[in-house]
Amino acid sequence: MTDLFADDSPPQRLETERTDAPLADRIRPANLGEIIGQDHITGPEGAIGRMVAAGKLSSLILWGPPGTGKTSIARLLANAVDMHYMAVSAVFSGVADLKKAFAEAEKVAQMGKKTLLFVDEIHRFNKAQQDGFLPFVERGVVTLVGATTENPSFELNAALLSRAQVLVLNRLDDEALEALLARAEQEQGNPLPVNAEARSALIQTADGDGRFLLNQAETLFSIKIENPLDPKAMSALLHRRMPVYDKGADGHYNLISALHKSMRGSDPQASLYWLARMLTAGEEPLYVLRRITRFASEDIGLADPQALQQCIAAKEAFQFLGSPEGELAIAQACLYCATAPKSNAAYAAQKSAWKAAKETGSLMPPANILNAPTDLMKDLGYGKGYAYDHDAEGGFSGDNYWPDDMDAQRFYAPVERGFEAKLQQRLKHWEGLREERQK
Repeated sequence: MTDLFADDSPPQRLETERTDAPLADRIRPANLGEIIGQDHITGPEGAIGRMVAAGKLSSLILWGPPGTGKTSIARLLANAVDMHYMAVSAVFSGVADLKKAFAEAEKVAQMGKKTLLFVDEIHRFNKAQQDGFLPFVERGVVTLVGATTENPSFELNAALLSRAQVLVLNRLDDEALEALLARAEQEQGNPLPVNAEARSALIQTADGDGRFLLNQAETLFSIKIENPLDPKAMSALLHRRMPVYDKGADGHYNLISALHKSMRGSDPQASLYWLARMLTAGEEPLYVLRRITRFASEDIGLADPQALQQCIAAKEAFQFLGSPEGELAIAQACLYCATAPKSNAAYAAQKSAWKAAKETGSLMPPANILNAPTDLMKDLGYGKGYAYDHDAEGGFSGDNYWPDDMDAQRFYAPVERGFEAKLQQRLKHWEGLREERQK
């Protein structure tokens, strides 16, 4: 792997100085103490704060939403521990760029200085490219600081993760975003041309992304506005930020998990909110409905058998009406499931039964419940002694239906909620009769 990346030619710089830099670049923090909203890692008691205090930096993966300061932290880290700083982007860089970066790091190491290599969007590198970092990280040629918006557990190689500490950056809250706006106003030398309500709306539409907020503010600063804008006038000038959501990545799984657990917790209001978050962000409606349908069996089951029917009816309604009209049927199914009595008894029973079946898969059914279509099978005792339940008292024979070499099992244990409370009474009644008739 070292030979693959060996190269003596200098790397191309990805960052250049610009006199017309955007507002977000002009007010970048000058030191780690100026980082906004990430005190849990950059503060004195945070992981980065402790590393800087010790003067020793380990390889890091910075995981967080867009516009939360990942690039700024990496750049300032290099300054704080006096390391040579290099940056590449997995979006624009390939093997050739990495060869040059590692070659320069080798030269810098020979001069007695360590290199911090910042890799933006590191999850976009494939497995082979990620593996290419390992020998240089292990030998200390570079200290790797990767930035990603995706869950490292899914997107980064285990070998690379084992050599780096994952630090989670928070989505910027309203207080942090307000601090960014104040910094922007100080840089511009004048306040934003908006009233208090529009300022609040501007912060809300940023959705935790500091870079987006500053870009919006820069647009407002660049337009000649005589009177402060209200929210309606401001929205006419600015485009609205779309929610950060990737249907194939971490946000997708986070939101479906939130929906599932809100329904399980019988909170219809929160359930409807997470459903709306997914659908308004562009999630495939039938995917969401499939998950709600699964919920109807897994978390409701026979406590309310109608829950599954509601979901199937919602599927038919959505396919008949299409979007957006059919989404109301999905919302109805969601609300029904959230407000239904809950039981995972069927789900637990299925798991237990499947496990027992795998462990005892070769056991024959008892002879008394086998059909005997031939004389030979009758001679072997197939069907002998079978009790026909409809002819038994109460329509219940209490016969044995388990393999001879297997004790009777209890997979399904209904709860005392909803329809399953009635099923529980039935099972107790049948168990009592079975005990009496097997004496």
